[in-house]
Amino acid sequence: MKTLKHSLVAILATTLGLCASFAHAQTRVYAIDQRGAVVKSGTGLCWRTGYWTPAAAAQDAAGCECDKDLIPRNVCEQTPAAQPRATIADEKVTLAADALFDFGKADLRPEGKAALDNIVAKSQSLVLEVVIAVGHADRIGSAAANQRLSERRAASVKSYLLGKGIPANRIYTEGKGSQQPVTKAGECAGAKSSKVVACLQPDRRVDIEIIGTKK
Repeated sequence: MKTLKHSLVAILATTLGLCASFAHAQTRVYAIDQRGAVVKSGTGLCWRTGYWTPAAAAQDAAGCECDKDLIPRNVCEQTPAAQPRATIADEKVTLAADALFDFGKADLRPEGKAALDNIVAKSQSLVLEVVIAVGHADRIGSAAANQRLSERRAASVKSYLLGKGIPANRIYTEGKGSQQPVTKAGECAGAKSSKVVACLQPDRRVDIEIIGTKK
């Protein structure tokens, strides 16, 4: 019994230590265990925190270990001291979902395709590292439905960019559902109505970030 009791205490202490480490890791791009190592899944993928973006990963010590394909090459490669670093171009464009899609839909509208053509034109002035498309939805509907909608919208953007010649391994997509609204709490209060739908329009958006080095 004494040995069992000591084992349970040890397990509890380890668990509490891991929880504390994970809480601390929320200010990091990647989850860190109590040893200071990046927490990985069974398949070797690094666990990301809610602060993760490719741009933030490039500034994290574990970025090259976890997401080398999404980070500018010159960040992860050794650059001779005598050579100046290339200038990183990082531009973020927010496109209102109403300009890209009909309400509640994920099919690109003609206006949305024109907006994405401008993104493609911008990318041609760079040695492109990655284009990040993050879909968002408003709070109307269930969390699960909004998550799926945001993912489908990001996927539609990726499909269009692929058709314009941007390589698949240079496009990162993610859906955030309704987790990151632009509108403030209580700003669009009430049940679904035309007024509330119009008020929530800023939350229905796609954030597109272009990262590369200037030619």
